[in-house]
Amino acid sequence: MTAKGAEKKDVKIAADDALIVVDLQPDFMPGGSLAVEGGDEIIDDINDLIPLFKTVVGTQDWHPVGHKSFASAHEGKKPYDLFEEPGLGPVLWPDHCVRGTAGAAFHPEMNIDDITLILRKGIHTDIDSYSVFLENDKKTETGLSGYLKARDVKRVFMCGLALDYCVFYSAMDGVNFGFDVLVIEDLTRPVNSPPGHLERAVNTMKEIGVEFVNKEAVSG
Repeated sequence: MTAKGAEKKDVKIAADDALIVVDLQPDFMPGGSLAVEGGDEIIDDINDLIPLFKTVVGTQDWHPVGHKSFASAHEGKKPYDLFEEPGLGPVLWPDHCVRGTAGAAFHPEMNIDDITLILRKGIHTDIDSYSVFLENDKKTETGLSGYLKARDVKRVFMCGLALDYCVFYSAMDGVNFGFDVLVIEDLTRPVNSPPGHLERAVNTMKEIGVEFVNKEAVSG
């Protein structure tokens, strides 16, 4: 299931564009602890795009053991239970992407040779970090905005996992930090938990000017 909101337009990659590849990690792939359906289907096409960009950011969820976003950190709670605390929620997750584990590494088939920056997020026990720009407390920056602006990036293309969480929050914050943001819709996959979350996320992105395109429309 995808957003089905991509616009039919051709987009030429420019020198001041960046590609942000969000969380292509084994724990988010089929068979992983927080599997996103079809997550492995997008890797080859993302690999084809990476060399076309001068600036490429690869991100990783990188949680400490016992991260408070994990259901296992809360007595009596199960994965996907609704949960809200400052910097956490709207649901609790299975343990995933624990730093230093195989599930937190980049997927072994991902092209990391042409990545210009590796960014790790969710490193603080009490705060999650869906966005690649801003942690879930809405005040702690990751430093990515400054890095991109130092490289004169004006527009960012986003792909990876998951569309209605980390890609969504990253796209929203990208706009708020002053970038033009395009989501390559068919190079993402959603979680869609709780039900309806995907539709709300897509509509919210569109409302603030995030564009959706398909991979066939993007060329170097």
